Amino acid sequence: MTDSHASEGALLDLDVTAIAHGGVFIARHEGRVVFVSDAIPGERVRARLTDPPAGAGTDGADARSFWRAETVEVLDASPHRRPHVWPEADVSRAPEQRPGGADLGHIDIDHQRVLKRRVLQEALDRFAGGGIDAPEVEGTGTDENWRTRVTLHVDGQGRIGPFAARSHRVVPVAEHVLARPAIDAAARELRGLPEGRIELVEPADGEVRRVLRTEAERVAHGARRRRGPRRPAPETIVERVGERSFTLDADGFWQIHPAAAGLLDGAVAELLDGRVDPDAAHLDLYGGVGLFSATLARLGARRITTVESSPRATRHAAANLRDLGVQAVTARVDRFLRTDDAATWGAAGGAVILDPPRSGAGRAVVEDVAALDPAAIAYVACDPVALARDLATFRGLGFEPRALRAFDLFPHSHHLETVALLTR
Repeated sequence: MTDSHASEGALLDLDVTAIAHGGVFIARHEGRVVFVSDAIPGERVRARLTDPPAGAGTDGADARSFWRAETVEVLDASPHRRPHVWPEADVSRAPEQRPGGADLGHIDIDHQRVLKRRVLQEALDRFAGGGIDAPEVEGTGTDENWRTRVTLHVDGQGRIGPFAARSHRVVPVAEHVLARPAIDAAARELRGLPEGRIELVEPADGEVRRVLRTEAERVAHGARRRRGPRRPAPETIVERVGERSFTLDADGFWQIHPAAAGLLDGAVAELLDGRVDPDAAHLDLYGGVGLFSATLARLGARRITTVESSPRATRHAAANLRDLGVQAVTARVDRFLRTDDAATWGAAGGAVILDPPRSGAGRAVVEDVAALDPAAIAYVACDPVALARDLATFRGLGFEPRALRAFDLFPHSHHLETVALLTR
């Protein structure tokens, strides 16, 4: 098709040249960038435009700098293409019926990791100032049936399933191939639920928990937050890393790959080994229920403060780490770092562990951490672009990345976990 003003739904034959951050791929149509799903660099695909012509002028021209499209047919396949690990997400199915969550499932697993490394390298080159080599992406040994947590949705017609890729439309599916077998079995049994969402969680004991959040409860909870009592406390579960147990809420944060917490604990310990002064004060920021505080203690730290904005997670952390004497503080990290307590509990010469949300720590937090003058910083990142931007800020303040490790903790999806060590 040669029309520069192609409309939504138009079909384009595209040569795919690269992978972009976010699990989509790059092609060009008459000079315009097109982000294409379900493709592989080196392929030629037929794709359907999904974006309406936003920014159209009076002459009908589309001012958008890029388009988005969904592959509907593979014209020239890559040697790395394989039958999709989740058949219901395969390119042979209509795009609007493909469930999300496995956007690289059509690519052989080794090449997925090659592509993830490319995404990390590009982020480091573009946003971190260059001169940093992305590490090889390490696997976990378990690439299928790994999800210990699955969120499903229930629409107004009672349909239960994941959202379709890049949408909020519920798509019923026959199986959940990335989920642990017990979760897949529990999902198949779900019937007659009210509108909302349900989380299926399989902790260390192997018993699946069901956490239902109805739409009615969500609305009511919003009203109660303004004028009334809180909803009942959630059920708690126990996870394990090595010999240590961690209690948390069933719907609280924990890594969803069964090997992930242990791998990250080991990676942080390896990077900080020999850099933890037992007499210094150390900080575990965005600390959750205490995983990395326990890592610091294992490395010899005796004065540890963990900071987490969730009051329940902080209470769990205090209990989980009681034998280690860890100080658990409920606070937003950015606000905590502006208090006098930050300098007291995270003095110069200590180690700081940062495990921020997907958006990253951000400039203000990075600047305040650097001002504490720690001996070493371990940064655990689930988004390569956010990591790269924060690394750029650290580098401007005199901290350089000395080592990086990258882990494929979310096989068949575009997500990637990276751990970086920074020192002055």
